[in-house]
Amino acid sequence: MFLRKVFRSCKLSRSFNSTTPFDPSPAGDRNSDEEPPQCNDWSTLLPELLREIIRRVDVTEEQWPHRQNVVACAGVCKRWRNITREIVRSRSHKGTITFPSCLKQAGPHDLPHQCFIKRNRKNSTFYLYLSLTSSLTDKGKFLLAGRRYRHGTHTEYIISLDADDLSQGSNAYVGKLRSDFLRTNYTIFDSQPPHSGAKPSSGRSCRRFESKQISPEVPAGNFEVGKLSYKFNLLKSRGPRRMICSLKCPISSPSSWSGESSDNISPDGHKIHGSREHGYSILKNKAPRWHEHLQCWCLNFHGRVTVASVKNFQLVATVDQSQPGGKGDEETILLQFGKVGDDTFTMDYMKPLSPFQAFAICLSSFGTKLACE
Repeated sequence: MFLRKVFRSCKLSRSFNSTTPFDPSPAGDRNSDEEPPQCNDWSTLLPELLREIIRRVDVTEEQWPHRQNVVACAGVCKRWRNITREIVRSRSHKGTITFPSCLKQAGPHDLPHQCFIKRNRKNSTFYLYLSLTSSLTDKGKFLLAGRRYRHGTHTEYIISLDADDLSQGSNAYVGKLRSDFLRTNYTIFDSQPPHSGAKPSSGRSCRRFESKQISPEVPAGNFEVGKLSYKFNLLKSRGPRRMICSLKCPISSPSSWSGESSDNISPDGHKIHGSREHGYSILKNKAPRWHEHLQCWCLNFHGRVTVASVKNFQLVATVDQSQPGGKGDEETILLQFGKVGDDTFTMDYMKPLSPFQAFAICLSSFGTKLACE
């Protein structure tokens, strides 16, 4: 309670960035032999005390909107920001969302993060929010936005941190989802390299800018981090869509830092080189069961989905390098997506998926897929 009162009494203003100590007396009134007044600038706190304060704030304020207090700590000054980042990074295995960089880190491993997506049909834009309560009607905290663009024979979803600026040239650009002509095969691209040594995808369609790279700090290309495939329904039989995903997922477990690399075979037959920071996961949709009384296909969404739709799905892992032995648990739902209103959908995800990857997968479910239905 004491630390909380002290922290809340601190007003985050420009005075925290000032290097001039607080002096209540007019200039020249103080005797030169007197000791200088104690500094009131929080940036001069002892490192041990400062680290303990931020650590306690980080532990006690794990959920939004109280999580904004951790962000406020990072906004005091550069010294506070570095220590806050260090503490948040050390607890990244919790899957807590604090900074924009956390949107590309693996989710929690015990309970899924509950989110929802709102669709704007007029401008083909989709907004991802983190649920603040268990209710399906709360406003939530905005995380990402995606907008659909049609380019000739294919479709792209540009994903951004800014709901009003959705372009590949924006500083808020985080990645994109690209489809083929039939909208049955999708590729997920990241704006940043997923691991050291990663090379951007070749081809004009994979570049962020039409011209050459304009800055060494801004990659001119995109980095492939996943593929999605919807299986053809050649017989046009009734039933849900069948999906399979191959993803490069961040690993936050201690075993992933052994420095050993491994090779994996993706569903399309390509060899994937593992890294110490990223693993390779293969997900597939959980098969629903036929309900004789209702005469429909059913999945147990545990109350998180209320409207029947062909877009609804649940994904489980067949291969998951974040787990011992690299074998996935086909009974654990890693991502579920479903409809709760005309333009509202729920999205619940957990490790090894990141919020960015989960959102991209859900975006692929929108739109008609004549070859799969």
